[in-house]
Amino acid sequence: MSSAQPIVEDRAPGGDRPPSRLRQLAAASIGNAVEWYDWYAYSFLAVYFADQIFPKGAGNSLVPLLSTFAVFAVGFFMRPIGGLLMGAVADRRGRRAALTLTILLMGGGSLLVALTPTYAATGVLAPIVLVVARLVQGLSVGGEFAASTTFLVESAGPGRRGLFASFQYVSTTAGQLLAAGTGALLAGLLTEDQMGRWGWRIAFLLGALLSLLGLWVRRGARETLTQDPDAAGAGTAQSAGRPGLFEGLRRYPRQSLLICGITAGGTIAYYTWTTYLPTYAQVNAGFDKGDALTVGTLSLAFFALLQPLGGLLSDRIGRKPMLLVFALGFAVSAVPLLHLVTDAFVSLLLVQCAGMVLLTGYTSIAAAVNAELFPARVRAAGIGFPYSLTVALFGGTAPYVGTWFKQAGHPDLFPWYVAVICLVSFFVYLALPETAHRPLDE
Repeated sequence: MSSAQPIVEDRAPGGDRPPSRLRQLAAASIGNAVEWYDWYAYSFLAVYFADQIFPKGAGNSLVPLLSTFAVFAVGFFMRPIGGLLMGAVADRRGRRAALTLTILLMGGGSLLVALTPTYAATGVLAPIVLVVARLVQGLSVGGEFAASTTFLVESAGPGRRGLFASFQYVSTTAGQLLAAGTGALLAGLLTEDQMGRWGWRIAFLLGALLSLLGLWVRRGARETLTQDPDAAGAGTAQSAGRPGLFEGLRRYPRQSLLICGITAGGTIAYYTWTTYLPTYAQVNAGFDKGDALTVGTLSLAFFALLQPLGGLLSDRIGRKPMLLVFALGFAVSAVPLLHLVTDAFVSLLLVQCAGMVLLTGYTSIAAAVNAELFPARVRAAGIGFPYSLTVALFGGTAPYVGTWFKQAGHPDLFPWYVAVICLVSFFVYLALPETAHRPLDE
């Protein structure tokens, strides 16, 4: 048994009694929803401010270069780094410290986007400010999954880790819906000119304010990391002091590779069905753009409602059956489902909702499965880096791969690409141990 001592008392700031599990759940979920609101608001509103920040035909050659760098750096560079660095903070300083830092970074990045000057006013400084803001937000998003995943699972009561883990995607979806709703509301209340000049800034100011709300909720949470590496005694697993930055990868290479295999199929299915499918329907079936957004909103709300049910089911029957059904389901049905998409409203709604049901077998328990693979000492960083890297390689690129297949004249290959990646994850799931009913390794 480890001789390590708790790093904090099991009570809220000010000596009050310990927060309830519901407060723990709210601390992770509300903060995560705010994080993803800020992240998705950029995607929904970029059409309104892009010309102000990256004007067409700008004489300075740095402008298109910086525009390209912003997309690349945030999508494929900062998230894995954020997962590693914020995960290390969570393992060294505690989960609450990491959660506080990630939401401060996201709120600061959102405020910086809101205050970004126009290219007409400041020249090349405008895109530089926006790039910096998105780099900060990318760092935050990459670290949020590692910290909140670990915090959620460690906060759960006996037999409830799957349920608590499911709120990772409940809150992520809530943030996405809130961002879409805010963008739609502003677009409905303001003229096109007002939205382009200043209206889009309101959404990012709101994001910064919401970050303060999330920070307040997280301040009252209980720390779940009960091991202090500095207090470890000689001869224990903790005797090396604070965990190194790459200790999770170095000491647990098998678990790190498992995270990649677990995530690959899940992330490509998630981004295809929640983000790219409306565009896929427009490009390949001539689906109406407005109807595609409506279908996407309805299916996301349906998806959020499914998550706790999936988490509860996994607590009863185990994680492995859920993952196997998800992966085999997509491997077999991704091609026929995507071929069923036509320009009819009902076809896209049914295809998207059918995919959401299968996808729940992964999303509702991903946080629990990942956390149950690592000991507490390196749990957050052990999850954060391989997870974020795999998301960047497979999830973040799904829309681009789909578009590339279309431009190459082979749009029918994209469904097969999704199916093959999910089949690879299926074989990884076969090799996974069942961890649902085991105690967490402290």
